[in-house]
Amino acid sequence: MISDMKILLLSNQPERTTRLLMFKATLESQGRQTIVPQFSSHSWLQIAREAREVLQKEKPDVVHLFNVPDIIFHGLGKLKGSCYKKLIYDYRSPWGVELQMSFGPLARPAGEYFERELAREADVITAVNRPLADKVRSYVHEMKKPLFIVNNYPARSFLQKSKISASFESAGERPIVFMGRISRQEGIGNLLRLIRNIPEQTFWIIGDGPFSRWYLRKLPKNARFFGWQPHDKVAGLISQARICLIPHSESLLTPYATDRSVWKLNEYLLLGKTVVASGVTEEEKRKNLVVVKAEKLEDAVRENLAREPEKLASDDYRFWDRNDRTIQEVYESL
Repeated sequence: MISDMKILLLSNQPERTTRLLMFKATLESQGRQTIVPQFSSHSWLQIAREAREVLQKEKPDVVHLFNVPDIIFHGLGKLKGSCYKKLIYDYRSPWGVELQMSFGPLARPAGEYFERELAREADVITAVNRPLADKVRSYVHEMKKPLFIVNNYPARSFLQKSKISASFESAGERPIVFMGRISRQEGIGNLLRLIRNIPEQTFWIIGDGPFSRWYLRKLPKNARFFGWQPHDKVAGLISQARICLIPHSESLLTPYATDRSVWKLNEYLLLGKTVVASGVTEEEKRKNLVVVKAEKLEDAVRENLAREPEKLASDDYRFWDRNDRTIQEVYESL
């Protein structure tokens, strides 16, 4: 183990990478020194250049890389020894699969080439859930690398925020809530169909996206668009929901999007809400989680409108600090 290690947490947009920031808070609570660089551009080429400059300047003991898009950090392993000592590769999304969905089957091997490169260069691998752990392990199965699963669970503070940031947006209204990016990938088409097909029910849409104005240009009167909201306020808004939605369509990503990796799903469940979800996979049976195929979303929503969620017991809560010991073991394994 490297004592008094200096750790650089790296992604393409570190200040907006929730998982990176959660790791940062845990590491600092464990007394470790962390560095989170900020980049001047969203350009992949510029980020790649600036990341190397930061490594040359800081010379950290450990680089913990949070993947996607992996091509940005091509060649990072060649800097080991001269700019840093150890590399941890956090596999939080299957970039090759995402490329296949966007550009066709021929794009997948290209993306997985860079995933495989980083996995093989890493000294330790972390993954967000079991399916992703199995996938990244297939790249290095003969190398016997240490691999740890660190699930995406909310901080305890999110539950407290829901109580102290109670919203005054409605008077006793209990809406169906969608939170997320307004995009095809996050199921905006399925959401709009639900809004039109259940006109007697109020829907709240929390989030934004580059094409949100276009998608929501003919928003029915039973829906209200809040746009992007700060995380503190989101907790208060969700606390008023009757049902929370994840209306994804089934895709190649579905096996990798599980109840242990989808942030908003765990935030909904943490607040004791009924969650109707499609396009995700259950790793474990969770109280108040209803997973259906996308074409069954409306039926599932209607079935649960009058049903109160089950009360949560202490062992139903999933908090980020369940990962504390695992994160400590990650760094002790170096």
